[in-house]
Parts: sequence; C-alpha cells; structure tokens
Amino acid sequence: MEPDLGTWRDRVRRIADLGYSTLLMPDVPGWQPSPAPALAMASTLAPNLRVGSWVYASPFRTPSMLAWEAHSMTELTEGRFELGLGTGRPDIDDDVRTMGMPVVPPGQRLAQIREAVARLRELDGPDRSTPLALAVRGPKAQALAAEIADIVTFAVTQDVTRAEVVGLARGFPNQNVEFACHVPVVGDTPEPFMGGTDPAPLRSMDSMAILPQDPAAAIEEVLRRQEEAGFSYFVIGGGSAEAFSPVVAELAGTVVRD
Repeated sequence: MEPDLGTWRDRVRRIADLGYSTLLMPDVPGWQPSPAPALAMASTLAPNLRVGSWVYASPFRTPSMLAWEAHSMTELTEGRFELGLGTGRPDIDDDVRTMGMPVVPPGQRLAQIREAVARLRELDGPDRSTPLALAVRGPKAQALAAEIADIVTFAVTQDVTRAEVVGLARGFPNQNVEFACHVPVVGDTPEPFMGGTDPAPLRSMDSMAILPQDPAAAIEEVLRRQEEAGFSYFVIGGGSAEAFSPVVAELAGTVVRD
C-alpha cells in the first residue's frame, strides 16, 4: 500500500535519524510510489542519506530509458544514488505485459542490463560513476556482475543454506566487489512481501535470510557473516528499521552500510 505524503516524509527522516546510510526502494508496481520520484524527494528531505533502487527490474524499461533515469538520479542527488539492477522476479512476466513491455528470456534480460550500464557510463562521463549493485544467482549473471558491478547481492530463496550462500560469495570471480546481504526477517518480524513466513524454520536451518532480534546476538551474527563471506552491506526491511537501529549504531563505520 502506498503511504501518504506525510507518512513518507516521516519515514525518510526517521530512517536518516536512526543512522542508516542508504534508503532503498523495490521496483514492484503497486507496492509504493514509483522509485525514482520517491527517492529524489527523499534525498532532499535527508541531505546526508544515500538512496537507491533494490532493485530495478530490467524488463520494465528499455536500456536507454533505464540509463537516462539512473543518470538523472545521480545528478539530482549530487552523486548519492545507487543503481540496483536485476533481471526481475521469477513471476514478473504478467507485470511486464501489463506495462506494455515485451516478455524476453533471461539471457536477453542480461543483455539488456549490459546495454543499460554501458549507456549509463556514457551519460555519467569521466566525472561521475553511478555505483551499480547487481542481484545475481546463475553463472552467466555472476560473470556479468564480476565484470561491471560495484556491489553484488545473491538472489537466493529463503530456504538456501548458509553454506550455499557462503560458497557463492567465496567463489565469486571478482573479490573486489562489495557483497550485500539482504535480510527480510529480523527476529519474528518478516517483511510484508514474505507472506507471513514462519521465522522458526529459518532459525533452525541457520538461514542468511534472518537476523536475531537481540542486538548483541545480531551484532555477533553480522560480524560472523563478514568473516565467513565478506558481507559488508546489510539490507534491512523498513519494518525492522527501529529494532535493528542499535546494531547500526554499534557497527557504524565498521560493517553495516544500510
């Protein structure tokens, strides 16, 4: 559900006050206002806050449109925009048709990403370089990310084991990128898009999709993930921002970026 203007303003300012470095928005029609205008507004409300997409779905825009939008955001935020980009959710085809865009196979979606980023670099020119975060899983997506990304997150389902995620990070072909860990469950609070997911099985399997509610335990787990897999960018859902803020305060400037 889209928040009203006052609620959105309060939310942005509160995120900044809690010490988070970056405000990210998904790219799902109907979940919230369109990311670009909402994030542009957020950047004016909190001048020290970075903003970004988490993540733009490549099938929703032509490469030229995506590059133009991302470069415009970088200019309008004075370099505080991060472009998160991926090929889209597995069930995205219906949304693509609704938006009047052609449905294309995964391989072509990767080609769209490559083209969009190439055009973005042309628009940015020598004095700008919009940070690029790519959500990846398969070997072709990983190879592309290793070549062009600054930040990498692994688009895995919640039932993927810790060992598998650690293996993806350790085996990634470019260890100079920043690894981001998306955490949709903190304590007993899953994000709304999780559809009422029971946190208990995630805890029992030691899933990377969950962090403890207790700040001390959460800090220990964040540091563990940094040591095991090199994660230095943690993406926490808005519903857990308050609960997770003591962890952000404790680890500010060391591990937690968001």
